[in-house]
Order: sequence, then C-alpha cells, then structure tokens
Amino acid sequence: MDTERLTWAIGEPVVRVTPFGGRGYTPARRMIVELADGTTVFAKQAVNEYTAGELRREHANYLRLDASFMPRLRGWDDDGSVEPILVLDDLSGAHWPPPWRLDQVRQVLDTITAIGRQPVPDGMPVLDESSINGGWQTVAEDPEPFLSLGLCTRAGLNWMLPTMLEASAAAKLSGDSVVHLDVRSDNLCFSGDRTVFVDWNHSCLANPELDRAAFLPSVHAEGGPRPDDVADIDITLVAVVAGFFAARAGLPPVPDAPGCARSSASSWKWRCRGRFGR
Repeated sequence: MDTERLTWAIGEPVVRVTPFGGRGYTPARRMIVELADGTTVFAKQAVNEYTAGELRREHANYLRLDASFMPRLRGWDDDGSVEPILVLDDLSGAHWPPPWRLDQVRQVLDTITAIGRQPVPDGMPVLDESSINGGWQTVAEDPEPFLSLGLCTRAGLNWMLPTMLEASAAAKLSGDSVVHLDVRSDNLCFSGDRTVFVDWNHSCLANPELDRAAFLPSVHAEGGPRPDDVADIDITLVAVVAGFFAARAGLPPVPDAPGCARSSASSWKWRCRGRFGR
C-alpha cells in the first residue's frame, strides 16, 4: 500500500499499515492504518474495475448520508485509476455477530427502520428490480444448479415453482425509502450503543421491507431465531429473497474473493437451508 496516497487521503501522517482479512466477498484490499497520533482507521482499496466501481458508489453514498448507523468517512483518494481508496472509522474492536442475541436482532431491525426514515438525499439511485427479482424464473429455465444442492427433488421443485413465480411477480420492491440492500452479519457491528452498518455500495431507494426480508433468514442460518419469531414479513418478498439465492447457490464460488471458501457449494447449501428452508 502506498502510504503517501493514504496520508493524502486522510490528511494525517501514516505510521503503519496492517492488512486486515477475514471479511468481505470481493478481492478489494482491506487494512488497518495507524496514524501519527496513535489512532487507527480502516482503509479499503480497489484492485480492479469492478471493485473500483463499487468503491466509488460506496463513497458517493457516504457523501449523501450521514448518520449514527454509518462509520464516519475519514478520507478518499481517487486519481482516476482502478485503485481508489476509501478510509473510514476503524470498527475492528466492535462486536461483529454471530453469535446473535434476540435484542441484537431487534436492534438491527430498528436500524433498518431508522435508515428508511432518512430524508431522501439528492442523487440517490433507485433500485434496479432486475438485480433482485427473477431468481425463480432463472431456476425454471435451468433448474440443474439449484437441484444440485439437494434441497428438494425435481418433482418438488416443479410443484412449488408456479407458487414462487406468482409470489415473486406480485412483490413490491420499489419505494421511496433509503435501504442498505446488503444487511448481513459481516456488514454490521455493535459499537457501544450504536448499531453500525458498513458496505454502503448497494444503498438505494426501495421498499425497506426488502432489507428485513433478506436479513432475518441470514440470522437464522447463523444460529439466531427463526424469522417468524421476530417479525412478520410480506410473503412475496420472502419469495423474492428465496429466488435470489436459489438461482445462485448452485453456481461456482466467486473467484479470487476472500470469502470464496464460505461461498463454496457446500457452504451455500447450508446458508440456503437456513435462509429459506423449513
């Protein structure tokens, strides 16, 4: 890492840079940066065109939004290359679930509500519904990747597909509320009395119930309470979330991603059972 670029981005001298791993599903570089006054910050650097685009979208949303549920923007450097740098508060010392307690799950749900009540900032992108919906149609057209997971038989899939397709088509995804759109354990932590969400590159305007529908099954997959025991979620949104993962769980892992081992077929099989198995 170029310490001169970090110093310029942060506006303070950099003493030490330590690689930080263990989270994330893209190959972006992550690091803890020690400053001359002894404090630390977290930096993320893109490594290719895809991660550069994601980082620029995330930075734009940090400029649009400013609230206690977000880490503070500490610096930014973008020289037009494929390696922009985003610098945020260091949250490595916070509590990152799992394990989950019921009160923590409720804190996250309350935070989703608070995000949805934010004034709509200028330039906030609108949800591209095609990026979320359509999973069950993909499965209908090519069921083999999904069937390879062993979650159900071909006959069982044929029996449920009409219902899932109908429910997904009826889902209301659009909305005029701010959503995070990627609420899961590796994108949130508890720091003191704050519930903090990170990775804001997908944030947009949509139906805030979508964040709840996607978040709760992931909690259950990690040993937390069942979604039905925590909140009532529109069943059509549940179908959309299930379809999203049904269309992807049987695919090969993302290459070169730090989390690719967690995205292996066997791991995704477990995650999908937790998300929408009964």
